[in-house]
Amino acid sequence: MADEAQGAWSEEAVDYFLRSQRIRTRDGAAIRWFHAANSKARAAEAARSDVHMIEADVLLRGGKGGNGDPIMAHPPETDSDNTLQEWLKEIVNTNKGIKLDFKSLEAVRPSLELLEDVKQHLRQPVWINADILPGPNGNNAVVDAKGFLDTVALFFPNVTLSLGWTTGWHPDKHNKGYDWMMVKEMAQICNTLSQPVTFPVRAALVRQSLSELCWLMQQSDRYSLTIWTGKEDVYSVEDLLYIRENFDKSRVYYDILEPQNSEFKKAIGVEWRGQESRLY
Repeated sequence: MADEAQGAWSEEAVDYFLRSQRIRTRDGAAIRWFHAANSKARAAEAARSDVHMIEADVLLRGGKGGNGDPIMAHPPETDSDNTLQEWLKEIVNTNKGIKLDFKSLEAVRPSLELLEDVKQHLRQPVWINADILPGPNGNNAVVDAKGFLDTVALFFPNVTLSLGWTTGWHPDKHNKGYDWMMVKEMAQICNTLSQPVTFPVRAALVRQSLSELCWLMQQSDRYSLTIWTGKEDVYSVEDLLYIRENFDKSRVYYDILEPQNSEFKKAIGVEWRGQESRLY
């Protein structure tokens, strides 16, 4: 059973959900996300929903430098009505993959210890995420790359890694994208890894980074992109379609907000019916 769980952890999410007949085609856009399932109410809603992947944020109670239990919250929050232990209890017996987003290195080890306690029950994809490099308009408040990767490898050498850049977006000026230095530094960090790696990239910054991100994706067939967006970001469905046209459909996931999510799915012919995603 543990081997079966570990196998799913290191399997590309698109392949796992295709194999389990929850999507009908090898297309990352067919995978539906539930974002920021942090509170008890949000986690319960996510568990009941028809999504494929549940994303949530983990930090130590008390925030950066805190030494409390791992809790489900996104900075600037430093407290939550939900601990990671309770969250895992809610999600572990669903058929949904999980993505845990870490905002500090201190939270990683105690969280992975809790994950280890339930690993024999988790037969779905597990992604472990951290921003390990500064990116476009980003700050230096990154999770130490070596510390993060070493800690994850110690517990789960096969887990899917989600490795990103800190970013910013400004509505009143031209926003530069991911430059060559950023993608080459990421490639150097990842070239010794053997498990699947997905790079979360900000939707509003991808169009101006096409050459750089195409190059990064060419470095390994284990790499994918996960498109995400900030609440205030301005981007269009055309931007999403541009991404779709320029990358392998099986290697791009879309964890994006409404209304663009529904508009994008409609534009590409993805229809949601109950527990499955049908792509026409």
